[in-house]
Amino acid sequence: MALARAEVAAFLLFLNAQSVQSQMQMSQDVVLPHGNHTFELQHDNQPRSYIAHMPPAADWMQPLPVVLNFHGGGGNAAQLQKSIKMDAVADREGFIAVYPNGTGRFRKRLLTWNAGSCCGQAQKDNVDDVGFVLHLLDDLGTRTAIDRERIYAAGHSNGAMLAYRLAAEATDHFSAIAAVSGGMVVKNFAPANPIPILHIHSVDDPRALYDGGLGPPFPLTRYRVQHPAVEDVLATWLAFNGCTAEPDTVEVRHGIRRRDRGHSAIKLVYRAGETGAEVVFWQLHGPGHGWPGIEKARFERIVGPATTVIDANEEIWAFFKRHKKR
Repeated sequence: MALARAEVAAFLLFLNAQSVQSQMQMSQDVVLPHGNHTFELQHDNQPRSYIAHMPPAADWMQPLPVVLNFHGGGGNAAQLQKSIKMDAVADREGFIAVYPNGTGRFRKRLLTWNAGSCCGQAQKDNVDDVGFVLHLLDDLGTRTAIDRERIYAAGHSNGAMLAYRLAAEATDHFSAIAAVSGGMVVKNFAPANPIPILHIHSVDDPRALYDGGLGPPFPLTRYRVQHPAVEDVLATWLAFNGCTAEPDTVEVRHGIRRRDRGHSAIKLVYRAGETGAEVVFWQLHGPGHGWPGIEKARFERIVGPATTVIDANEEIWAFFKRHKKR
């Protein structure tokens, strides 16, 4: 009887291996055409979705890098894709730009991410967003060839918080992360290994407060978010990644366009030793909470002035493409 059970178990393992191999082969053979594709999946008994923008390079039939872009609280995938315009960089550089949707009561509007102690309904319901992101990557991998050595996460505001949570809790799946106008709010900081971090934040951000503290209410609500101090978040990662205590290089840019006058950006690069997990910080002065590089932000009276003193898309990809899973 024991032998029979062992044989059955071995046979089931064989079938599973064959299924995985078949899926991998299928992803190598299938080429998604250039453009946008919306996919749905079930995760944790809940319907979830994401948009994948395929570059022309997909026609080369080779695994491509993946950049996951997480919208802010109250946003959605389509809104983020339209506003930040990262698809143009993806087309030029040959990576897949992915825009996942968070969750919310209305399913397609006012969506949030469970980044730890924030935000909104996703945090209240303890939604498994880390598991969803890993499920998404597996789902995408069955649809087209992806380079598992070059998978990156970037996010804005609440989406930046989720990128940090992925760095802390799913480190092995990512080669680097980028956070724009949002800090780390994980409840337990225990990354599996060091990971390169890019952070972009304005000291004048009126919503994700640079020095930390309770931010203003979300529009038309009483909901407020407790933000961490940006420099405390960076100090945590500098220590964990084994980076230098002081920046190795400093670069300063000043706004030259009419709307950018008075805006400046300081790039601080903290080199890592053997780990190679550098930390790069773009500290902005003058802009608000929006995504840098956008000429005009939505609801500027609420989020503060837009800026083109740096282009977040270009800075993020320039950072990502230097880092591959070691």
